[in-house]
Amino acid sequence: MLVFLGTQIGVTQPAAKAQTPVAPTTTTKSICSTQLGTAVDAVINRPLFSRGRWGILVQPLLRGQTLYSRDAQKYFTPASNLKLLTTAAALQQLGANFRIRTSIYQNGNGVLRVVGRGDPSLSDTQLQTLAQQLKQKGITQIQRLIADDSYIQGDIVNPTWQLEDVQSDYGAPVSSFILNQNIFSLKLVPQAVGKSLQVVWIDAGEAKQWRIINQSVTVAQNQPTYVNVTRELSGTVLRIQGQLTTNSEPSLIDLPVVDPDYYFLRRFRTALATEKISLGQTLVISGGVNQQEIAFVESPPLSELLMETLQNSNNLYAEALLRALAVKKTRVKNQTSADVGLEVVKASLTQLGVDPANYILVDGSGLSRRDLVTPEAFVQTLRGIARTPTAYIYRASLPVAGKSGTLKGRFQDTPAEGIVQAKTGTLTGVVSLSGYLNAPKYEPLVFSIIVNQSEQPAIVVRQAIDEIVVLLTQLQRC
Repeated sequence: MLVFLGTQIGVTQPAAKAQTPVAPTTTTKSICSTQLGTAVDAVINRPLFSRGRWGILVQPLLRGQTLYSRDAQKYFTPASNLKLLTTAAALQQLGANFRIRTSIYQNGNGVLRVVGRGDPSLSDTQLQTLAQQLKQKGITQIQRLIADDSYIQGDIVNPTWQLEDVQSDYGAPVSSFILNQNIFSLKLVPQAVGKSLQVVWIDAGEAKQWRIINQSVTVAQNQPTYVNVTRELSGTVLRIQGQLTTNSEPSLIDLPVVDPDYYFLRRFRTALATEKISLGQTLVISGGVNQQEIAFVESPPLSELLMETLQNSNNLYAEALLRALAVKKTRVKNQTSADVGLEVVKASLTQLGVDPANYILVDGSGLSRRDLVTPEAFVQTLRGIARTPTAYIYRASLPVAGKSGTLKGRFQDTPAEGIVQAKTGTLTGVVSLSGYLNAPKYEPLVFSIIVNQSEQPAIVVRQAIDEIVVLLTQLQRC
């Protein structure tokens, strides 16, 4: 009996990434710091929030005085706020100019080795560059191409992630080879009423990897639309269900690849063919000897990788950076790259002044429901990195209220627009926001707000969080 795992497309929003524009409703023009507690309590003590848990800490950036605290030392599921910790460690340990290199080595006798090192930005464009470099070296035939995937060790997806996340584009696998963010795409195109939706593959090569069970249908105008794509556990069958109207735009579906190594090799074969380089046997091997490097590409500097990670809450980038941290420490036997990376994160956070008792981490992105972090940990991290020489790079990587990233649609036309830089976070029952705020009539602030176990829609919780942040913008000394 086949077991299918589903990904709703167009019905449920991706976990840890969905952000809905919200306009906070507050008429307060100014508020004394001594009155902040009463004002914040008025928001979170509303009856509709009676079942949820709130964790809040607000402090001046340069001083240890607490302006507001509520369960700030208790554990919460942080969602994508956790990326603040991973990226802070990456910037401290690797440096803003760190790049991830993908290399091709020539071992003689027509054998080439390509070594992937977990570059999350690698795309078909870079594969074409590698192929062009080989052509410039006079290579027109490759008898055997070995893909060495030994650089990153361990599971390609975190074992604590929920199955629905693993089946979604935002839960794509992380390994030594990451290409096109380890996602493949297809379009579902409506036909005549009563006909199945047409499946159009963006990458024809991927069509050969799947058997399609198409149970979708085209319906008349004004009918409800939804699409559900489910993937059989073995990774060979796609079941398509749902309906689109005849006048609907095609629905673009992004799905995670099953085997990143062989996806890379398939795409590289295509790139080589474009340069008229024939390719014989391909295989994946873990480890081996690298002789003469004859081609390479590099990722953008870490400063740019941080932008993608934090601005767009990119889980794949966060997990890749976590594993990149493993190069800073020797791995013991049977220890995964992610485990080593987490040890480096902990050591780095301790250097920044973050109490290790304030967090329990199991991944680098916050997609796991087993991550536990206190609001105090986020405030300690934000204050700690603000004292480092690279503070401006870290802060510039954060979304700006009403202007960029996952905050672009929030705080518009409010006092917070343009003066709040913060990281968002969303999972089912979890909404979080932590960052910096330049209060016009007060000193710079750092804050962390996390809501757990709320049965309210995320948009409702998010609006209340935004009201609190707007209150912070109106602080003044009295």
